[in-house]
Amino acid sequence: MFDICCIGHITKDRVVNSSGEHYLAGGTAFYFANALHQMPVNLGLVTAVGQSELSVVDELKQKGVKVTTLPSEHSVYFENIYAQNQDHRTQRVLQKAEPFGTAQFADVEARIFHLGPLLADDMPLDLIQYLATKGKVSLDAQGYLREVRDYQVHAIDWPEKLAALPHISILKVNEFESEVLTGINDIRDGARQLAEWGVQEVVVTLGSAGSLIYINDEFHEIPAYVPTSITDATGCGDTYMAGYLYQRNQGKDVSTSGKFAAAIASLKIAAPGPYTGTEEQVMQFLNEQAQ
Repeated sequence: MFDICCIGHITKDRVVNSSGEHYLAGGTAFYFANALHQMPVNLGLVTAVGQSELSVVDELKQKGVKVTTLPSEHSVYFENIYAQNQDHRTQRVLQKAEPFGTAQFADVEARIFHLGPLLADDMPLDLIQYLATKGKVSLDAQGYLREVRDYQVHAIDWPEKLAALPHISILKVNEFESEVLTGINDIRDGARQLAEWGVQEVVVTLGSAGSLIYINDEFHEIPAYVPTSITDATGCGDTYMAGYLYQRNQGKDVSTSGKFAAAIASLKIAAPGPYTGTEEQVMQFLNEQAQ
């Protein structure tokens, strides 16, 4: 029985920017597992990768992460080309990995399943419904809002959202994803709508404006902590959710969990790659912010 089991593809990312061409590992599963690997939590990871990413899986196993690797001819392969303005990028998906299915999880038990789909067809509706019979389901919605056509990534709504959301205990969205799902521009009204559709905890990340968590008809405003430097924002949302679910699994309240999540995300953005530090470092950073 895992405390938390993360499900998602580890990706191969080609990044082209002003500093040159870089090949990196990525994906929710990669950032989530790294963020928690030094913390006292029984963490599982289920991924599907091609041959090229098996070395990344081996590195996670060496760190103590319990990884189940499902067969796939290819890994998900993202290409991100950034213009001079880093806010503008061209994104393509050159390869896709095999989707996940219910039969692969018959022997996997967890208190919390955190789903990190990267593309709309990564995880079918029946997988969400099945996992909800085994534990709490946490979902990062971003992948369900991305569809690949002719290698290009297109923004879409999630057609099965009304059938899926009642089975999701914790939903993570940013302000743009919330508006796509609900059609509502106001963040708080959007969170209320998602809750009406069945989600128990709605986590809305707002970048430098912090985050907002809605549970039991109450909003919790979580501040953003200013990082020591802004080096690498990739995977910040995944790192935030790792911290949040880690604290919630320990029985911490929403506000405490949100502040811990904001702190670990701030530490992640200050250094390249995933967060690989300890809980003590996160708490030290939080204490410094309180002074």
